[in-house]
Amino acid sequence: MEKNIQLPISDEEIKELHAGDMLYLTGTIYTARDAAHKRMYDTLNEGGELPYDIEGSFVYYLGPTPARPGQVIGSAGPTTSSRMDKYTPLLLSKGLKGMIGKGKRSPEVINAIKENGAIYCAAIGGLGALLSKRIVASEVIAYDDLGTEAIRKLTVEDLPVVVIVDTEGNNLYEMVSGEGDGKK
Repeated sequence: MEKNIQLPISDEEIKELHAGDMLYLTGTIYTARDAAHKRMYDTLNEGGELPYDIEGSFVYYLGPTPARPGQVIGSAGPTTSSRMDKYTPLLLSKGLKGMIGKGKRSPEVINAIKENGAIYCAAIGGLGALLSKRIVASEVIAYDDLGTEAIRKLTVEDLPVVVIVDTEGNNLYEMVSGEGDGKK
């Protein structure tokens, strides 16, 4: 089912999303990849605060290419999500509600998604140039020293993603591959 979603999303709205739903996201999302996730994880474990309010937010596993003249951002394709799996359960416990990337997630992440009422979505890899056209504003807000892996605040309009794992742990990858029943 196709759904237009205005971010931030409420807990009630996120529960209405199901594995296989096509979403068009509009609003604010944040970017973070491996190095930023490690830094956020270490900061939390040391009792520090994150550089942005993670409560209810979405993170896009993205390290964009440099923007060309007249562009807001360069190519904006997703990064393999499993690279963030070590850090994800902690961030979900702090209020992260949505993740956008590509590829499968670990059983620990899927359990944390269920426990925290979150979702995992996929953007289509290889379409970074097209996805970047859905980003209307981009601002580095933390960890500028990480270059393309710095945390960015993005404003998106109708960013297309597919729900892969919903709040109940239903997993689209398992549903279409025949691995299990897709339910957790």
